[in-house]
Amino acid sequence: MSDISHLQPKNVLHFFEALCAIPHGSGNTRAISDYCVAFAKERGLAVWQDEANNVVIIKEAAPGYESAPAVILQGHLDMVCDQDKDCDLDMTKDGLRLRTDGAYVWAEGTTLGGDDGIAVAMALAALDDDSLPHPRLEVVFTTDEETGMLGAAALNPSMLTGRFLLNIDSEVEGVLTVSCAGGVRGTCHVPVDYCDAEGVFCGLIIKGLIGGHSGVEIHKGRANANQLMGRLLSALTAEVPVHLAAIVGGQADNAIAGECAATMVIPAEHVSRAAEIVQALGEAMRHAYQTADPGLQVVWKQDPQAEVHEAVTTAEASRRVADALLLLPHGIQSWSADIPGLVQTSLNLGVARMAAGELTATYAVRSSLSSEKAWVCARLERLTALLGGHVTYVGDYPAWEYQKESRLRELVADVYRKETGKEPVIEAIHAGLECGIFAGKLPGLDAISLGPNLLEIHTTREKMDVASVERTWELVCEVLRRSKELAQ
Repeated sequence: MSDISHLQPKNVLHFFEALCAIPHGSGNTRAISDYCVAFAKERGLAVWQDEANNVVIIKEAAPGYESAPAVILQGHLDMVCDQDKDCDLDMTKDGLRLRTDGAYVWAEGTTLGGDDGIAVAMALAALDDDSLPHPRLEVVFTTDEETGMLGAAALNPSMLTGRFLLNIDSEVEGVLTVSCAGGVRGTCHVPVDYCDAEGVFCGLIIKGLIGGHSGVEIHKGRANANQLMGRLLSALTAEVPVHLAAIVGGQADNAIAGECAATMVIPAEHVSRAAEIVQALGEAMRHAYQTADPGLQVVWKQDPQAEVHEAVTTAEASRRVADALLLLPHGIQSWSADIPGLVQTSLNLGVARMAAGELTATYAVRSSLSSEKAWVCARLERLTALLGGHVTYVGDYPAWEYQKESRLRELVADVYRKETGKEPVIEAIHAGLECGIFAGKLPGLDAISLGPNLLEIHTTREKMDVASVERTWELVCEVLRRSKELAQ
């Protein structure tokens, strides 16, 4: 079923459906930003839109709430775009194909973008409801969060008076996030040389991996297709001449790569040995990941007709590419000594591309400690330099430190207890949240992150729990009704 208009909460899901009809992948947010501006103007609300496509909408306090402190509702407009190989949808131009069974909502063949479309939908629903008791609402929609929190970094917050921020960008109901890691997006650039080569055109594909979010799922031991490609290419280049044509792996720096493909030319007399190497190592990989990543597939293809191929790498450059993907670090680097079970520092080799004279390996680097983030970046820089390349960075953002005293946390926790009869989980996470950037720009900010249950975000298996959306919406509304309690 594609129509979700019959689901509750209707006002929230009405806006969610409207947002899903607008393409809004990271870097493609102008249309959805304009939609939010038009929404505000139609209702006579004050609105700002900046060059980064961030949007700020202000709604003055409801009668009786004039003395209540302002509350900031915040989420991001962009989503991670990924799709199944057989999906014909153009995510830069087409809306999503929503599906539901009544319990969950998903998008056919693509990511859903519940991260963070549901936050935008809830904020629009709050602004749209004149019957909802609320303080001054300062709604902030940022852009390009998924590619380094670029919108939040660019935002001028001078129009914001609130110092209580509800970030609706968490994926587990009942978990109140109060601290997060800082991070940066780093890309290693390794140069390659080209030549003409005669041989058999071969393809190597690693696929079927679970993937997932590199912040909240980096500790689950899942395979990274880009890293596995490094192992396979290293084994190949150690024994046979390899001339690479292209490498395409992963979709986003903050998503664990679920697939990687490489094409290459191998001299005819070495093709059978190359196939043996791939088969043997592929079986070893499948055995190693039979529990953490049981869907792992290693596929070897070859064109039996020998041809002359131009613009393939030299054998030496192929070994350099293999060395880079084998040696560049990936995964957990350290654990927190203060919070049991919390990853302190990690990095994810999310995207690998070889084209236009270089291999690019793009990382999401995360750490709760700025010194360890710098240490990891230094390792990337030194290793890449040894390979003859360099590293570039974008989207550096600070960690969000835990506050021992928080009136907002106490209020949200109390509302959650009374509505569910359960105790909320208060946690710090290894993923990055925009709260850290806002805390740096708004002195004295009291922030918390929450959200409904979203399953397998950043993958085409993403689902949104409808009942959880309704409960989370009711919690947000009740926090706004009780916002007077935030006053000192």
